[in-house]
Amino acid sequence: MAAVAAEQLVVDASVAVAALLSGDRGFVAFVGHRLVAPPLLWPEARSALHQLAWRGDLPSEEVTSANARLSGCPIRARNPHGFGPAAWAIADRYGWAKTYDAEYVALAELLGNRMITLDRRLRDRVADPTRVIGPTDLV
Repeated sequence: MAAVAAEQLVVDASVAVAALLSGDRGFVAFVGHRLVAPPLLWPEARSALHQLAWRGDLPSEEVTSANARLSGCPIRARNPHGFGPAAWAIADRYGWAKTYDAEYVALAELLGNRMITLDRRLRDRVADPTRVIGPTDLV
């Protein structure tokens, strides 16, 4: 029997932060997938983790541990040719003032991949259930 090729997924910071906060096995749900993200993911995830600690939403040890796992997480940074203009065009297409979310969507479009997010608002704004998915769609 032939091996099935691993699907490549674009993950956003919401997914990365949730996985990082789930401990050493946080990325186990993605076994069999290659994970990629725009370079923005790392500062965005770090900022979200710092905010959780700063507000006291989670114990600082838990957040510090998650932050320590960030640099070794199984996500590969991708910045393909034409990435910046593509993100700009997507922000224009959807009427977004900022390009942060557009970077993830642009990467998925440029690579021909699906993007996974926990951000329901983002999923609804893109309105492409085949391109932008949530964790329950990952089957």
